[in-house]
Amino acid sequence: NDDSVRMLYDVMEGLDYTELNKTYSTIGRNPAILPETMFAIIVYGYMEGIYSSRALEKACKRDINFKWLLQVQQPPEHNSIARFRSERLTECIENLFSQFIKKLGELNEIQFKNIFIDGTKIEAYANRYTFVWKKATDKFEAKLQKKIKESLIKMNHDLKLYLIITDCKLSVEDVKYILGSLYIMIKNNNLEFVYGKGKRKSNLQKYTELLNEFIEKQSKYDEYNSIFNGRNSFSKTDHDATFMHMKEDHMKNGQLKPAYNVQIGVEGEYIVGIDISSERSDQLTFIPFLDRLEKNLSKKYDSVTADAGYESEENYVYLESKKQEAFIKPSTYEKSKTKKFKSDISKKENMSYNAQEDYYICAVGNKMLLRGITKKKSKSGYQATVSIYECEKCDGCKYKDKCTKAKGNKQIYVAKNFMRLRKKSLQNITTPKGILLRMNRSIQVEGAFGVIKQDYSFRRFFMRGNIKVRTEFLLMAFGYNVNKLHNKTLQKRNGELLHEKRVS
Repeated sequence: NDDSVRMLYDVMEGLDYTELNKTYSTIGRNPAILPETMFAIIVYGYMEGIYSSRALEKACKRDINFKWLLQVQQPPEHNSIARFRSERLTECIENLFSQFIKKLGELNEIQFKNIFIDGTKIEAYANRYTFVWKKATDKFEAKLQKKIKESLIKMNHDLKLYLIITDCKLSVEDVKYILGSLYIMIKNNNLEFVYGKGKRKSNLQKYTELLNEFIEKQSKYDEYNSIFNGRNSFSKTDHDATFMHMKEDHMKNGQLKPAYNVQIGVEGEYIVGIDISSERSDQLTFIPFLDRLEKNLSKKYDSVTADAGYESEENYVYLESKKQEAFIKPSTYEKSKTKKFKSDISKKENMSYNAQEDYYICAVGNKMLLRGITKKKSKSGYQATVSIYECEKCDGCKYKDKCTKAKGNKQIYVAKNFMRLRKKSLQNITTPKGILLRMNRSIQVEGAFGVIKQDYSFRRFFMRGNIKVRTEFLLMAFGYNVNKLHNKTLQKRNGELLHEKRVS
């Protein structure tokens, strides 16, 4: 009676499967197995650490729990399971997951108050050596452009053409137009191409082959650049996967592997939202994650707790605009507590600031006056305003070697809005509530990743592409939450949202 499969059955009974049923055609025969039963089987597989379609097929024939879920229906074949997961669930899994989260809210298991966010990198189902690098592509493309322009200049001379060669990048369409002219010349001269040893190719054949080679290579580079989309790499066997440093580095050589940056939000030990990103940095995943979460749940969390990897002015401004309390640890938090940091006279944090007249005072008492304001643009397009302060006179200063490496006067760059928001977040995390939330972040969200990677042995995806990978991890999160609800019910911990700090 207290088996987890019964808990799963109760959860599944309360879901609306309208979106799932829409993925089936109304014409033709009914599916061999009910869609909700197929969904339950796959989720239970993820609860038990069974991920492959063949292993799930075997479990449906042998395992009593899977048979109980089938309710006398015929066990599905592995092809049916694979198609259902990769085709039908991709269209409705987010809706089903959001329904489950809202149901947890109705059960008072979560209250949409404090969310803990963290990310991890999970290896993609892609060949580790089919990498394409942005820098290498740019280098080879530049060489190709240089070669074709030199060849066109020579072709003008040899074939008596009058092509205008500019410094602009030659496109595939431009070269196809030139190639069309060469084909007309070939037809007019009744020229036949020759191949093989001892055959002498005409200039017209040589240039035609050269232009065709350019079209082939430039088309490939154009395709690569469209896939990069702001990234520096991708895998040929999974275009959405980016090469990243992994914690699981068995060779101990810092090898990059194709992976996805998986973001999760946790409350009350339950995963309430996930996002899959091809960005290596957590900073750039923060806003898209919260936007998706608010859209799916139609609710906004009161506070957001995250580690130093998420700190940026853009993220602070976003939370302030949404009126959400930020509990983000500053990236300099640990260093700022050290004696070395506090005694470093070059740091602006250790200088006095006159807010009324807007200047800093260095270690020897010289004023650092405002010299200008500049804009700094991030990868996401956010523009931050940065003030530049310069010391009145550094020549002859006995502390100059310790203060700056500049030949002239020392300059400091200050993003005032960022410093204001960082100070506010620092105050938040040092309050009793902030300390409690930071402790729970390390327990709950990092604990969730620990269970998924270690206990469930989920360290590599089984499907390819951002959409299918998102589907797969939502299934994992669904199974994780059902197990968590089952365990908390057995332990009589229902409704406990935060772990209290133990007093020794």
